[in-house]
Amino acid sequence: MADISTGSRLRGAVRWDTAVGAMLVVLLLCSFSFVDNFDNALNLSFLIGNTLPIAMIALPMTMLVVSGEIDLSVGSTAGLSGAVMGALWNSGTAIEVIIPICVGLGVVCGLVNGLLVTRLGLPSLAVTIGTLAAYRGIAQIVLGANSVTDFPQQYLDFGAGRIAGTFVPYAAIPWAVLLLVAVVVLHATPIGRSLFAIGASQEAARFAGIRVRRLKLSMFVATGVVASLTGVFWALHYASARYDNATGLELSVVAAVLLGGIDFDGGRGTLGGAVAGVFLLGALQNVMSLVNVSAQSQIVVTGVLLVISVLGPRVARQVVAAQARRRPTPAPAQAAAPARTA
Repeated sequence: MADISTGSRLRGAVRWDTAVGAMLVVLLLCSFSFVDNFDNALNLSFLIGNTLPIAMIALPMTMLVVSGEIDLSVGSTAGLSGAVMGALWNSGTAIEVIIPICVGLGVVCGLVNGLLVTRLGLPSLAVTIGTLAAYRGIAQIVLGANSVTDFPQQYLDFGAGRIAGTFVPYAAIPWAVLLLVAVVVLHATPIGRSLFAIGASQEAARFAGIRVRRLKLSMFVATGVVASLTGVFWALHYASARYDNATGLELSVVAAVLLGGIDFDGGRGTLGGAVAGVFLLGALQNVMSLVNVSAQSQIVVTGVLLVISVLGPRVARQVVAAQARRRPTPAPAQAAAPARTA
């Protein structure tokens, strides 16, 4: 029975992933055909560059949500990283030293979230709402209302520049490497299988010998590190380090991941679907900007997509289950009657 249940879950996830991928293709085709300046190389570069912060954090966030947890502090972690980066640069510290410090900061932020969840048994939703506010407050203390913009030109070129002759930003290259690593880890290693098992049933995973708390803690740390690196990229991409960088980024990340078919309760989904959800959301926001939709309306659309992303996969699974129940079950084979003896 376990194998049949698992197969049904996977079929539901694939169908939703396919639907999200199809919506992305349709949106791109319509945008190239009917939206002015969408096919401009500069606009496509902006689209990818503005989507990369969401795409970066979506990779570890997918693994975290698959395990049944969530981190809503990623935007504040990115903002804190950018604030520390700006403060250290003002103090004369070299960028080559600042980046490892920011990585260490991401480890600390992830450890705080992970230890509160795994050691004290607190719900990750409540914990990370609290640290969302705490990390943002610390960022304001670190940098105040100042804005740091005079970073080295070669780093600004990496953050906002694109590969010669293309619309692809330089920063897309390390993201593609991270994507490959994440796909292998989640879908082709025992770690990924353990994360799915934990999300499906934490108690069953523990009885199966999976170190649930240690694995969850490592996912919180990975999310913190990537969020911190995203804060560095954000400051370089927009040529500005401020305490309020990446405000609201967590909403976009969660909306994109859930839109891609990752079940909020854990145990279901694919990284391909999450990436499709990220770029569907990014392309939609880009199109809305081109047709002069207000920023407030874009926030409303993001919120609506978040609701749809939670309801959609559930409705799809219920439809699949209802179809399975309506299928007639084959009657059991009758046992052959014993031959009569004289």
